[in-house]
Amino acid sequence: MSVHSPAWDPAQYLRHAGHRARPFIDLLARVPALPPGSRPRSGGGGPSGGRPRIADLGCGPGNVTALLADRWPTAHITGYDNSPAMLDRAVVDHQGPTPGGGRLDFTSADVRTWTPGEPYDLIISNATLQWVPGHPDRFAAWVAGLRPGGTFAFQVPGNFSAPSHRLMRELAGSARWRDRLADTLRHEDAVLAPEAYLERLIGLGCAADVWETTYIHLLTGEDPVLDWVQGTGLRPVLTALADDPAAREGFLTEYRAALREAYPAGLHGTPFPFRRIFAVATKEA
Repeated sequence: MSVHSPAWDPAQYLRHAGHRARPFIDLLARVPALPPGSRPRSGGGGPSGGRPRIADLGCGPGNVTALLADRWPTAHITGYDNSPAMLDRAVVDHQGPTPGGGRLDFTSADVRTWTPGEPYDLIISNATLQWVPGHPDRFAAWVAGLRPGGTFAFQVPGNFSAPSHRLMRELAGSARWRDRLADTLRHEDAVLAPEAYLERLIGLGCAADVWETTYIHLLTGEDPVLDWVQGTGLRPVLTALADDPAAREGFLTEYRAALREAYPAGLHGTPFPFRRIFAVATKEA
């Protein structure tokens, strides 16, 4: 099973929706105003009727895509994802007209090959590109698809060397599991260093703002770090072992014990440090 095609569970993903949305909210705060020419106008204007056009790449269940509609209620916003389960949840929970006269919709697309079919004012991606091998090579096509003055913005996890991921990889590569889980999980090269993203974006003629933040999420409940990664990073393992419940539970038992030692619970919950990398690139007007 490829690491890049895990089976997603929207309900599990949304169990930590508040913490997961925080980086997107912080990213959105640094996205500048849309190009002036993208304001609504009467008549014409192509498929979006002159409304601002926004793409959310890897929209998942649509909960953060909806935040785009809060900021730009007149825009036509499309969330793209290749998970039928995630898209079904997004359509049910969020698709439809917005109070400002815009529209929020969702459609299937593979971020590895998606290319803008019309000019966009904003292309944004939240915690998705780490699943796309060679994703920096897609930046040129996406920037080319922006209107002058448009923005490409994304955030990706930068925690692949953290215990949560290192222990997962070590266990998957152990004698018991390597035959079934070899090459299943992503490694530290799943994302670039912030400096490398900056170089790429400036090289495309953009004004770029790149930064990193480490959040200390305070998680509650029993084995909360395991509960967190079951919604994201652990999905390739769960998918690979889906046809063998006994093996799946065996892996979870070993991994749970390792996480309990690495992330001990405190008086008020379990602190979970999580590094994120952000980038906002604006095309020359």
